[in-house]
Amino acid sequence: MSGVAVLKQKGQFKVWRFLYRVFCGFFLGLSMLAPGFSGSIVAIMIGIYQDLLRVISNPLKKLKENIIFCLPLAAGMIVSAVFFVVAFSFLFDAHKKATYLLFVALIAGNLPVIYSETKQYGFRKYNLLCGSVAMIVALALALLVSSGGASPSGEGLTAGLPLLVLSGLVAGGALLVPGMSFSMILILAGVYGQIIEAAKLLLLGSADYILPIGLFILSVATGLVISSRIIRAVFNKYPALANSTVLGFIIGSLLGMLAQSLMMDDLGFVWWHGAVGLAAGLVLSVLIVALSRFMKASTKAAK
Repeated sequence: MSGVAVLKQKGQFKVWRFLYRVFCGFFLGLSMLAPGFSGSIVAIMIGIYQDLLRVISNPLKKLKENIIFCLPLAAGMIVSAVFFVVAFSFLFDAHKKATYLLFVALIAGNLPVIYSETKQYGFRKYNLLCGSVAMIVALALALLVSSGGASPSGEGLTAGLPLLVLSGLVAGGALLVPGMSFSMILILAGVYGQIIEAAKLLLLGSADYILPIGLFILSVATGLVISSRIIRAVFNKYPALANSTVLGFIIGSLLGMLAQSLMMDDLGFVWWHGAVGLAAGLVLSVLIVALSRFMKASTKAAK
């Protein structure tokens, strides 16, 4: 009996699909919070990007189905947010270069899959030009990310509400653009470290920042809805152009992250730290590809 058939028995398929989406939400949340990384690229890698566009662009259409899709993703993102605030931020401080190399290997390991998706539309000159421009833009943006605003200031959330709302709108709008980094926007706006620090205080039970953080989250959600409708329209009308541009963004982001990891100062870095990071990233990429293919096949068989 096939694995799919076994999962279909006793409702186990739904349980595994739920757990898989929690897994996807966990990595999606990490990529949003980790400085310089693109959440949309991770969504493409784990095979939920188009589903996210569909749900976010019109959340009230097929509301029950959308809620079932989003709940495990939200659960995974909440877990990753807590994990990042209390643990993963330590890795970026103590083993920054090795952690960057982990994400570089994670994306590089999935690049052949993304390329095969793009290849089915062909590579015309105009599409190649747009992909090349996207690669250059993503590379330039990745290299613009600096340490300024990335570390907690020790002074709490000092940014005013207008800046928080504007930063949230722009970051939310950029979140679904492949190659654009949610955290990068916040770093350039100078509020990333403050938001991370405020989140830590909230986890410790402080209620001082509930209102500003709530407004920030609402502004991010608004930016997401607006940008998702535009991006989905482009994918529907110009799929070849959109996929070539996405591939360019991904390659540019990958090169930018690799350049950042090679240039950054990390006095505690030794070669085996990098080897462990690269190996872990490649293993995770293989796991993600296998899980994504299995869940897609399972979903088709279950219908």
